[in-house]
Amino acid sequence: MNTNIAINITDKLAATQQPVQDLIRKRWSPRAFSSEGIATEDLQTILEAASWAASANNEQPWVYFYGKNGQSGFDTIFRTLMPGNQPWAKNAAVLLVSVARNTFAANGKPNPFAQHDVGMANAQLLLQAAALNIYGHAMGGFDKETLRQVLHLPEDQEPVCVIALGYKAPAEILEEPYLSREMAPRTRKPLTEISCEVTH
Repeated sequence: MNTNIAINITDKLAATQQPVQDLIRKRWSPRAFSSEGIATEDLQTILEAASWAASANNEQPWVYFYGKNGQSGFDTIFRTLMPGNQPWAKNAAVLLVSVARNTFAANGKPNPFAQHDVGMANAQLLLQAAALNIYGHAMGGFDKETLRQVLHLPEDQEPVCVIALGYKAPAEILEEPYLSREMAPRTRKPLTEISCEVTH
């Protein structure tokens, strides 16, 4: 397993307003994936990173399901994707579903923080993947009810997103409109729009 963070000029590094860790600048959501598979050891490392995210009461309300390209589990997840995601997601090495358990294990009461905490785990998962030069693209475009059925989820579990994981390929393998999106510069709102100091 290679734990070095390799960065080169093709990685679309974020031009941040303030200095941040290179790993954060490196992470982005491509659509062009190569046919190279992800080693089981690396996939387990990525999931391990997710497992160490912070959560309310240390509830760890996340469950991950995944399928590897070329196997039936991949196809099961793939079929639940919306048509706009299928043309490029078909090339990912792994399709991974993050699921939130919306009740507390201790008492069965609703956990209002579950979705937030799964988001925390997903963020750590994506950063660990980036450290291994594996890229992730999280998708909200999927049939939630169908996915719930094919995964046989209990009533208190809900799919949050599907994440395509894989190694990056040249953008030119994509057709439009995906090619233009792949080549577009990365942007973010200025800090003045997303932060405000409380002074009273």
